Amino acid sequence: MKYVFGFILLFHGIIHVMGFAKAFRLAEIDQLTQSISKPIGMLWLIVSILFIISGLLFLVQKEWWFLFAIIAVVLSQILIIMYWKDAKFGTIINLIILLVGISAFGNHQFNSMVQKESGELLKDIKVEEVQVISEKDIFHLPEIVQKWMRNSGVIGKERIVSVRLKQKGEMKTKPENKWMPFTAEQYFDVDNSAFVWATEVDFMPMVKMAGRDKFTNGKGEMLIELAALIPVVDEGNNEKINTAAMIRYMAEMVWFPSAALKDDIKWESIGVNTVQATFTCYGKMVSGIFKFSDNGEMQSFEAKRYYGAGKDATLETWLVKAETYREFEFNGFKIPNKCSVTWKLKEGDFNWLNFEITDLEYNTNELYAYNNL
Repeated sequence: MKYVFGFILLFHGIIHVMGFAKAFRLAEIDQLTQSISKPIGMLWLIVSILFIISGLLFLVQKEWWFLFAIIAVVLSQILIIMYWKDAKFGTIINLIILLVGISAFGNHQFNSMVQKESGELLKDIKVEEVQVISEKDIFHLPEIVQKWMRNSGVIGKERIVSVRLKQKGEMKTKPENKWMPFTAEQYFDVDNSAFVWATEVDFMPMVKMAGRDKFTNGKGEMLIELAALIPVVDEGNNEKINTAAMIRYMAEMVWFPSAALKDDIKWESIGVNTVQATFTCYGKMVSGIFKFSDNGEMQSFEAKRYYGAGKDATLETWLVKAETYREFEFNGFKIPNKCSVTWKLKEGDFNWLNFEITDLEYNTNELYAYNNL
């Protein structure tokens, strides 16, 4: 679909050359029956160039292609109104380009917001001269958690104070809906137990859904927008969202396992290779259950978490399963890189998310490169 829309932009631009050719008598243009002055002919050429530039920028994935496209659409529609008899059908193409361009503008604004929030999250983190973890640092933990620490590669490495990662995968909004591909980036401030997660979901051809989850200062926020413009969910700083974000943070701690040593996480053995973790943040407390294999690989995390948003959100069992492990070359830590996430509802299990971590870096306060203006 990407190439189809790129072709539409380029072709629409080429069509506008006809007005220039008519005005300067470069060719016989039977489709345009009205006369065109040379100044107006130059305007046709300018619009053509703008559409072609926007098409090329779109095809090479420059996020700001929409600037040229929206200006071109406005000028093009003025010309179409002036020459309505011959050019009226161009309005349909202009409408398509305008809708996609407005969506792209919304996506640009959304991404700029996320970049600002992520930068704020990381800016004060000190990544130099970080403590190296030793065996004595994990001695107080339950035995299976110690195995997890060793298996993950924590011993002999610096304590993790910040994280940045990329994900890809598929998600559903309802059990009966189709899977939608997504990509995401996430940043963690480990010392302050905070994160920003942003995703782009292929909702339908040429229409994306943008989402951002944030957890800072013990408060959670969830924002989901269709086409990065139309709010679907906008919830924040209430008990349900706050505790849901805390539980998510605790589950995702397996990607930066030295966080298990922090004072705000308490561990208690409750069975063979099973422990309960309790996370306290700004006076609020949540708990979840980790299950490990005999050699210390995390197999699953389960907790009671609010399902949905707003007043209708209900407390349900939330289950994360590790599907595969990977050792990332950049840092040498072994973490669960593929996971599935399931809501265990009374109507039945709802596997709503499957994802893979494709990139993972620790102890950096730099953001991923962003194609901004």
